[in-house]
Amino acid sequence: MLLAIPLAWLQLAREKVRLFVALAGIGFAVILMMMQLGFQEALFTAAVNFHVNLKTDIVLINPQTTTLFAIKNFSRRRLYQAAGVDGVESVTPLYLDFGFWRNPETRKTRQILIIGFNPNQAVFSLPGVAEYLNQIKLPDVVLFDENSRPEYGPITEQFKKGEIVSTEVSGRKVTVKGLFQLGASFSADGNLITSDVNLLRLFPERTLGLIDIGLINVEPGVDVSSVMSTLKKTLPDDVLVLSKQGFVRFEREYWETSTTIGFIFTLGTMMGFIVGMVIVYQILYTDVSDHLAEYATLKAMGYKSRFLYSVVLQEAFILAVLGFIPGFALCLGLYKLVRDGTSLPMFMTVDRVMTVFVLTLMMCVISGVIAMRRVQAADPADIF
Repeated sequence: MLLAIPLAWLQLAREKVRLFVALAGIGFAVILMMMQLGFQEALFTAAVNFHVNLKTDIVLINPQTTTLFAIKNFSRRRLYQAAGVDGVESVTPLYLDFGFWRNPETRKTRQILIIGFNPNQAVFSLPGVAEYLNQIKLPDVVLFDENSRPEYGPITEQFKKGEIVSTEVSGRKVTVKGLFQLGASFSADGNLITSDVNLLRLFPERTLGLIDIGLINVEPGVDVSSVMSTLKKTLPDDVLVLSKQGFVRFEREYWETSTTIGFIFTLGTMMGFIVGMVIVYQILYTDVSDHLAEYATLKAMGYKSRFLYSVVLQEAFILAVLGFIPGFALCLGLYKLVRDGTSLPMFMTVDRVMTVFVLTLMMCVISGVIAMRRVQAADPADIF
């Protein structure tokens, strides 16, 4: 058995061009699977980045809300009612709306998400927000998300140079007085943060009495689940009570189950798996066919079919490992390229590396099992 691994490698290395083609095909399959899974996770992560960075224990939303992109408002009175529940430390109303940002250079408009709240209350743990909260107390002042799409203009560069950045949002002149980091998502390609009063200046048809999200923080040491139970019993059914984690799941489940995004990227991963399996099968089948006489000779010498099968499987294993390495290395560069080009949070994770490596092994082993049928054709009687 000790000779099996060298034999498998020598057979693969004998045809260097064929080996290179095989590794290139497997590497392509690895890239395809890893990119599909990376895109899927990056989009889902971006979709809940807003939710994850909220400083809250409990969230109130309208039950008719399906996603942040289609949020429904509800009466602010519900938040005041929640403030009277035992264990509640503070409540904060949050206002969301979509306006049209005018690129100060090209003058083209693009939809942007505007987030408004009382600047005297800490709402986000996002980098940059806390430093500029006093700025948005001023009329028509906003904070700009530096991870927004580049179509909004060179706002970040101009601000960091110390230039005055002014433009229009929904026909009203605003000034950028700070930067924060959130990033593009399914809901919006860009984001602004301002005060609740400034948001009403942009949308005069709105009132402070109708809010989009209610944030509730409980007192230290108080059990969040018990407060949630009390809120569900106390508040009418025109609001939905969620934990922060439940709010994150609520958004993610919408994009996973109510859209075709999950299906599309899963299908792309399966296609990469199938493409790789076909390539490996063709390589192994051709290799076995070229060495059929040698396999027949080994049979005549007394080697069992089990040994010959193990040689094919070891070839499959070698191809899987050698093909995975360049595919993984190229994906590191592609992930950075996607991050820089789209502002999506696309990062390599250990779980994804292990998942794709296991899929690559399965892909090659299945191809090897199918190619074993060719080994059965190695009959010593045909050779001697």
